[in-house]
Amino acid sequence: MSTSHGTGRLEGKVAIVTGAASGMGAAEAALFVAEGAHVVLSDVNDEAGMALAEDLGPNAAYVHHDVADEASWNKLIGLVDSTHGRVDILVNNAGLSRTGTLADLSLDDFDAMVRVNQRGVLLGMRAVSPAMRRAGRGSIINIASGAALRGVPGLLAYTGTKFAVRGMTQVAALELAPDQIRVNVIHPGAIDTPMHRENTPERQTELLALMPLKRLGDPRDVAEMALFLASDASSYVTGADFLVDGGAML
Repeated sequence: MSTSHGTGRLEGKVAIVTGAASGMGAAEAALFVAEGAHVVLSDVNDEAGMALAEDLGPNAAYVHHDVADEASWNKLIGLVDSTHGRVDILVNNAGLSRTGTLADLSLDDFDAMVRVNQRGVLLGMRAVSPAMRRAGRGSIINIASGAALRGVPGLLAYTGTKFAVRGMTQVAALELAPDQIRVNVIHPGAIDTPMHRENTPERQTELLALMPLKRLGDPRDVAEMALFLASDASSYVTGADFLVDGGAML
């Protein structure tokens, strides 16, 4: 994935993107680099993450990082601080989706999704906030889902974790506002990512039928929204929800 020529909207800023080895995270990382940012790509898929960082050039670096592990966050922030001396942007993009109803959801799957989707977001916001506080500003962008806005049968744990991300975003926005740290949440709909392609063909057809725009979203669609929230163009925006779903919630 190569970068296109940008307009410098993130010139000189330092960003961390979790789950950056593929899908929406990869698109966000590529767009941020194109717009002038130094981007740290965080993931556990080392092969894909290192390949993407190499493709994006000298302003991108890959770090193996478990978002649900506090020590891993401390190590990552220490590395970023020693290299760049600042953190301006965090995109909490890493996520996990497994199906399961109230009756048949396994506790192992429930715990795995809470660990990545909810605990990972909490630890990320907590880890970057001291550096952002010292700088007197920052932007945290949490990636949730349309499932954070209404229940989705068969996705009990996933829906619960995404509702939690939305709630944590609002509380963090209030707590961090005095330090000029903005916290917002993006709710993607059906986006053409590896996670979406794990759905059965029948489920993919069902999701497409819900789209008034009659197409899947591209990861770049979400990346463009993240760019807006990362940039100074959104300097008066915090605690807000942003749908990128082709009108599916209408």
